[in-house]
Amino acid sequence: MPDLVYSLFQLYVPLIGWTALGWLFGKKLPKVYSNRLGKFLFWIGVPISIVAFLRRTDLSGWIAIAPITAWIAILLGAGLAWMWIGFGLKGERTEPSDPYWREPTQGSFLLAVMVGNTGYIGYPTILSLIGPEYFSWALLYDLLGTTIGAYGLGVALAARLGENLGRQQYSAIRGTLQALIQNPALWSMVVGLAFRPVALPAWAESSLNAIAWAVISLALVLIGMKLSQLRSLGNLKQTLIALGIKMLLVPLVVGVGLTFFGISGPPHLILVLQMAMPPAFATLVIAEAYNLDRDLTVTSLALGTIGLLFTLPIWILLFG
Repeated sequence: MPDLVYSLFQLYVPLIGWTALGWLFGKKLPKVYSNRLGKFLFWIGVPISIVAFLRRTDLSGWIAIAPITAWIAILLGAGLAWMWIGFGLKGERTEPSDPYWREPTQGSFLLAVMVGNTGYIGYPTILSLIGPEYFSWALLYDLLGTTIGAYGLGVALAARLGENLGRQQYSAIRGTLQALIQNPALWSMVVGLAFRPVALPAWAESSLNAIAWAVISLALVLIGMKLSQLRSLGNLKQTLIALGIKMLLVPLVVGVGLTFFGISGPPHLILVLQMAMPPAFATLVIAEAYNLDRDLTVTSLALGTIGLLFTLPIWILLFG
């Protein structure tokens, strides 16, 4: 138990501290600053950190299990979400005469269950708890699982369930491919793997590592700034169900299942933690682009991020 308390203390101090600082910045500064920080992290910061941490990570073992696990979690979550919708679960905005949710609400509900914040929150959490040695497991889960799931399956569902006139499926497919091809994190993974064998001077290696950790802190600041900009909360009933599936049920079921395949130790905990991450801010981007239920998406982001502080000890106790 003392080890658990110490581990959580090491994690929560930067997690809460940097996020709170970002929240204050978000309240005081114009929205343009968070947008610029987000673009900097997306195009420059996160790619540099991926290259840096890949130089120190262990690529041996069954790391291919990471993206496979991600897709199992995504599909299991989507299946459970469809079951709830099919049973006629009603929310605050559902018409009494309608046995099913409105399609935009279905889309936001599905995205909240499927797409976790395995990058901007997942990376700092895992690096703080476990360190960079097994970072490749978190990276592959995020890039080959969450990213493709969000901008592939997620966008396809949003195009189908959103309120866009004409259901522009071709535009959705085109946008999905463009988003994946232009994602700098995917390209930085390729660069990082290619340059792993290249030896760097000690000062260059330490500088690269310092920049990578600074980027992790800035990512938490960005989370705080984005949270400060959320205004309206709604659809609480559907949100709690979505978070229960996303952050509790799916990690528990898949996490237990992984033990039967010999996955244990830090890789096991990493996969469970990535599955248990709160909904990603990408869900809000997609929801706004395809006119889904913004209230449900915003509420799931806010409550999920706060709820992570209470669910992390559960997963560390069960799988740590």
